[in-house]
Amino acid sequence: MSSRAVNSRAMNSRDRVLARIDAVVPPRPAAEIAAGRAAIERDYLRRHSTGDVLDLLADRIAHYRATVRRVTPAELPGAVAARLAGRVYAVPGGLPRAWLARADPDLLVEDPPVAGLDAIDGAVTGCAVAIAETGTVVLDHGPGQGPRALTLVPDRHLVVVEAARVVADVPEALERLDPARPLTFVSGPSATSDIELSRVEGVHGPRTLDVLVVA
Repeated sequence: MSSRAVNSRAMNSRDRVLARIDAVVPPRPAAEIAAGRAAIERDYLRRHSTGDVLDLLADRIAHYRATVRRVTPAELPGAVAARLAGRVYAVPGGLPRAWLARADPDLLVEDPPVAGLDAIDGAVTGCAVAIAETGTVVLDHGPGQGPRALTLVPDRHLVVVEAARVVADVPEALERLDPARPLTFVSGPSATSDIELSRVEGVHGPRTLDVLVVA
């Protein structure tokens, strides 16, 4: 049996489909892709507001029926503890321990498995960036943010947004984000409406979103 036949047998269906696509449209060199991106004209408006981005972020987040509070670094541990009080929260790896200094450790679950998320009240995370104009918090699921399921399955999500991570508008946010990473854009609690426009929250994610903006 030829080595080609062995390799073909070892490939799964996904690999075979991608190999056929590559045969028709070969992958482009990374330098060529980068040059193409650099050549795109970006003369659009980069930001719509010239005011304080933290005030704008808080206003937009509140508009989405999420709770938002601005705190100082010294106030943050107490604010986190107050929102976690009496509930079991998941804590992703890499979350700064100082944020949880006043929280009850018996109510914190470190890096819970996906199968156990239904039994947890909420998750506390950081974020990659926050967009003031749209009131959007973006997670790239790096350190302190956990896997995507961590912030989709539990009923509550507490996000700590550091002032340095807040940008005015979408173009600035995209420049900070790595498109190769899994990105989750959160604009308020999970919500949808039926044909009569009756709003229902918590259908496909947390029904309660709490945001602490640290400055």
